[in-house]
Amino acid sequence: MGISRKVNKAVFLDRDGVINELIYNEAGGEFEPPHRTEDIKIISGVPEALDKLTQNGFELFIISNQPDHAKGKTSLESLMLVRNKFMEILNIDREIIKEDYYCFHHPEGVTEGFSFNCECRKPNTLSVDTAVSKYGIDRNSSWMIGDRETDIECGINSRLKTILIKNKYNTYPGRVKPDHKASDLTSAAEIILNKKH
Repeated sequence: MGISRKVNKAVFLDRDGVINELIYNEAGGEFEPPHRTEDIKIISGVPEALDKLTQNGFELFIISNQPDHAKGKTSLESLMLVRNKFMEILNIDREIIKEDYYCFHHPEGVTEGFSFNCECRKPNTLSVDTAVSKYGIDRNSSWMIGDRETDIECGINSRLKTILIKNKYNTYPGRVKPDHKASDLTSAAEIILNKKH
């Protein structure tokens, strides 16, 4: 008789535009991630969607590119305060997010020590590979959700199924094709749970 082995399945989530609203920067004329904890605004329905995924046995991870310190727009300390606040908000009642992986680098940045090509910046797969190895994640049962092409590319490169969130913040060039599209995380969670993985 064979030994049954628990299969760990996961959902890897981009953060900004998927979990929270972006902040409009009038000076730059663009939407940006929050640089202050008071600017964090969780998108409606996100806590419930995350809770449903965990109740159905998915481990949840945040994988986020955060290059604004590398670009000289804010301090690393500010980004870390925001990062910590996210975990506090999302895990307020129980552990929802298993772990978060952030890339603070950018190849065209201006801040010394942060301005180079790295392995952790999506669409590279270092963060996903680290989580897969650490937690014994089964790639065939796992998903990547994001609102940018780099998220979908990272998911494809990591051999995960992919869902593109189509929101107001980004146009999608369409060089790579996601497995599914959704209007928000609530819809994306429904897609995953209806697949019964």
